[in-house]
Amino acid sequence: MVPPYVPTEVPNDSRVDTFARDRLPAPQLLPEFRFDLPELQFPARINCATELLDRRVALGQGGRRCITGADGKTWTYADVQAQANRIAQVLVDELGLIPGNRVLLRGANSPMLAACFLAVFKCGGIAVGSMPLLRAKELTQIATKAQVSIALCDARLTDELFAALPACPTLKAVLHFNADAAAASSSTSASTPASSSSLEARAALKSGHFDNVDTAADDTCLIAFTSGTTGQPKGTRHFHRDLLAACACWPPHVLRAQPDDVFIGSPPLAFTFGLGGLLLFPLSIGASTVLLEKVGPDALLPAIAKHRATVCFTAPTSYRAMAASAALHDLSSLRKCVSAGEALPAATRLLWRQASGIEMIDGIGSTEMLHIFISADEAHAKPGATGLPVPGYTACVLDDGGQPLPPGQVGRLAVKGPTGCKYLDDPRQATYVQDGWNLTGDAYLVDADGQFVYQARTDDMIISGGYNIAGPEVESALLLHPAVAECGVVGWPDEERGQIVRAFVVLKPGHDGGAALAQTLQDWVKQQIAPYKYPRAIDFVAELPRTETGKLQRFRLRSAP
Repeated sequence: MVPPYVPTEVPNDSRVDTFARDRLPAPQLLPEFRFDLPELQFPARINCATELLDRRVALGQGGRRCITGADGKTWTYADVQAQANRIAQVLVDELGLIPGNRVLLRGANSPMLAACFLAVFKCGGIAVGSMPLLRAKELTQIATKAQVSIALCDARLTDELFAALPACPTLKAVLHFNADAAAASSSTSASTPASSSSLEARAALKSGHFDNVDTAADDTCLIAFTSGTTGQPKGTRHFHRDLLAACACWPPHVLRAQPDDVFIGSPPLAFTFGLGGLLLFPLSIGASTVLLEKVGPDALLPAIAKHRATVCFTAPTSYRAMAASAALHDLSSLRKCVSAGEALPAATRLLWRQASGIEMIDGIGSTEMLHIFISADEAHAKPGATGLPVPGYTACVLDDGGQPLPPGQVGRLAVKGPTGCKYLDDPRQATYVQDGWNLTGDAYLVDADGQFVYQARTDDMIISGGYNIAGPEVESALLLHPAVAECGVVGWPDEERGQIVRAFVVLKPGHDGGAALAQTLQDWVKQQIAPYKYPRAIDFVAELPRTETGKLQRFRLRSAP
């Protein structure tokens, strides 16, 4: 029996902010943490920035390439360490940061944003990422819930942050960075401070020497807010040991990248998929990463060719869009492609393999769990299946009573491992964690080979005429049709059947929506899967509502007219 989690005792020191620790969920609401691998036996005191960055320099590898920015400039590990140290000095010496303070980080992916994350970790602070497209109202919600005291913001994104300031009483200091890029694009707001007060200008005056704070392994270093697929983002906290555990589980056992690999991708660092895939994982093995500000499919393909990237992280939607023009770019350097963020349709897996010759590595993770916990490498990839529990994690499928289901039966995905849900002041903790299990909100079944097969989000299962229908299965069938570019499927209220399957379809250029094509698509689905699953209503739309990370917002489809 694994003993219950007992938080490390906090020193009786007025220079430590205990906000995050004071708001940990009650012990009975915390998941069971498991540390089954030797590499998960972390010491009681550890700072993730020391392990990920400083140790690499101490080993004499400071000259290795670490981060390449959109401008093509490369930062070595020693460069990143020096800049992170200088930013840490600014935070502590000028802004008065003490361990446990929350720092809002706002910006598109860039070397400076990465250095800011690492600097906050070094200080013992808590990084609070925010997506670049968030508006003042959303920033206010994040800043007030996390009681942020300092913000580091890209100079091109200050308008919404300054608009939020009056409603954020705890936010006392704002510094901006990337001011030169803002000046070049003439996008700096009149309210943005002059570049002389930029973070880079202040950091340039510092020595570049900083002694990392001696943090406990279970001190919070990150509060990541969920991406809002339900419309109600939640603050998920992660310890220093959580970030290191994520690096010790999926990457070495499934991804198996090498120190000479060049990582690239689309997810923002504010999204844990991006923070892990584009910063933590490459640093953990001494590899390098390319951080792009514009990462749509049209920009990602030429960037892969330009930077000779070898490992790509992006969402299924992006792979599907890139497949159409993959042949126009030199992708010969690319050897691994990771898909996560939403379910990977079998049709998209096939399309990308045909376009690139690469079998995708699929996986499911969650902001609550930090990163991927079920996955399959290229050799074990199976169309339609997500994979097996990642070493370090255990998973099963439970019925509504909390009992394990046999293979082939659909139930609730339950996971345990070294990471787990620790919401910040949110009653939904009692829903996500039950009997020590993290219930991710996904409906799964286990097939005859032991692989976990995604069905739907548990609140997205469609019950029509007594049948249980998984929306993603219908989406996968529609995506096989040559006229369909994208689609989203939801349950729609119906007096006779309870619900019907309603599909929202984005067509490829050259196809016109209408009754004839709708009938064609309905007949097509009946040929691909059980006929009762076909969409009884089809809407042709110009685009689908998605989060900034590319996830489909089905709750918005369900509120469509």
